Amino acid sequence: MAWLTLAGDGSAVLALHIQPGARKTEVAGLHGEALKIRLAAPPVDGKANAALLAFLAQACGVPKSAVSLLSGETSRSKRVRIVGADASALEALAST
Repeated sequence: MAWLTLAGDGSAVLALHIQPGARKTEVAGLHGEALKIRLAAPPVDGKANAALLAFLAQACGVPKSAVSLLSGETSRSKRVRIVGADASALEALAST
């Protein structure tokens, strides 16, 4: 999967396309080479980024501290690292 890269240290890097200000927070499928996620949070004062990290932590069953934004703080295209997530939980993101 182009949107998911597993590293040797047990972490994973996700390529994401974000749509803030949506009706509800959900995975919307693939958007080119990235996984599209709709966020109910507005793109104001970092609220969308915080909502994204919390959503991914919950979906992958890891603490919020295990999810970090690598790039794209003010962009719709983001790269996120998740430490300690099960590979099957990560792959299940795309099928929801």
